[in-house]
Amino acid sequence: MLQLYNKMSRSREVFHPRKKGEVKIFTCGPSTYRRPHIGNYRTFLYEDILVRYLEYLGYDVQRVINFTDIEDKMLEEAVEVGKKPEDIAADVADHFHAEAELLDIKLPPNIPRASTSISQAVLLIQQLLKKGVAYWHGGNVFFDPLKFEGFGKLFRLDMASWPKKKVRFKKDTYNGRRWNRGDFILWHGYTNGDLSYWDTEIGRGRPSWNIQDPAMVTENLGYQIDINCGGIDNIYRHHDYNIAVIESISGKEYANFYLHGEHLIIDGKTMSKSRGNILYPEDVLDRGFKPRHLRFFLIYSHYRKKLNLTDQKLQRAAEYVDSARDLIQRLLGQTRGQAATDARQPDADRIVNDIRQEFEKHMNDDLSVGRAVDGVSDKLRTLNDCCFPLHQEAAQRLSGELSKIDTVLRVLM
Repeated sequence: MLQLYNKMSRSREVFHPRKKGEVKIFTCGPSTYRRPHIGNYRTFLYEDILVRYLEYLGYDVQRVINFTDIEDKMLEEAVEVGKKPEDIAADVADHFHAEAELLDIKLPPNIPRASTSISQAVLLIQQLLKKGVAYWHGGNVFFDPLKFEGFGKLFRLDMASWPKKKVRFKKDTYNGRRWNRGDFILWHGYTNGDLSYWDTEIGRGRPSWNIQDPAMVTENLGYQIDINCGGIDNIYRHHDYNIAVIESISGKEYANFYLHGEHLIIDGKTMSKSRGNILYPEDVLDRGFKPRHLRFFLIYSHYRKKLNLTDQKLQRAAEYVDSARDLIQRLLGQTRGQAATDARQPDADRIVNDIRQEFEKHMNDDLSVGRAVDGVSDKLRTLNDCCFPLHQEAAQRLSGELSKIDTVLRVLM
């Protein structure tokens, strides 16, 4: 049975959806003020593996991935580069769609945007105001975490040091892994010169980043889902803010599982604009690597472990996956015909039968892609050593097993 590491419980748990056969997943999409780098794509790829593996297991997956296209950083970027926010968002979205296709990331047919979920954000704010957990101050709306029992439960925030004096944080996001001990903003009231604003039932302004995800989740999936995903940085403030907003309104548990992917670093250093070491997919491909090489490198290491990208490691990953593909083509490309009397047929049948079990054993262990690939590769080498060339029946069954496995991995066939 599939077990996933649940950040809420800090333990592996057997996965059971709320509704039999159906899974609802929310995965944080790219912030559209700047194009995603390969670290972002590592997160999108572990989420892709999760979605594909759930579908492999027979679940009907309803997934929302979103564009947050009106946060503070977007408006700051627009001023800095002299473009309209919507034009920047359109350029970044185009990059994302093209690169997702390049890396074989399966996206839902429709991706909601914060800018198209304004009415839902306003509705949520109205309900929070009515319940008394949100309030107006200086033309803005703030959420009071002290009014939500269990605030910070995902991070396991110590509320004992919460300030006695009222503190308000007016920015959408703050740099670094820090906690803002105070009230967080939900609605930015209009001020002269604002680039993005809407006239709504609660006045002119725009929703903050902290209400945008809850708006898109509840509008498209409802108030209860099965899995909430994102990068490791989201356990600082962001996901606990989402929990507080949604559960304050519904009174029910928002998500059963929380998954977070670790960072990708470059040559042992964090990617940053100041270091000049931010890499995009095209930078890797320009070095002569193929999209499947980059996909394989990014999915092979376990998603909860920090991944260090070096040229040497990327080269090894490329050679590994290409070698596996060559072996598969060798095994499937030459057969001996029907082999009812072939003494090696039972061995071939047994090994082919073991391949899927080996794959699922490791994938069921919190999506251990690397060990799953290693296990499948070991079986293929054993099959080659003992039984090549295969008889037609074994080759046909092997092709079917590997094709099914590759609906998840997307690098073997």
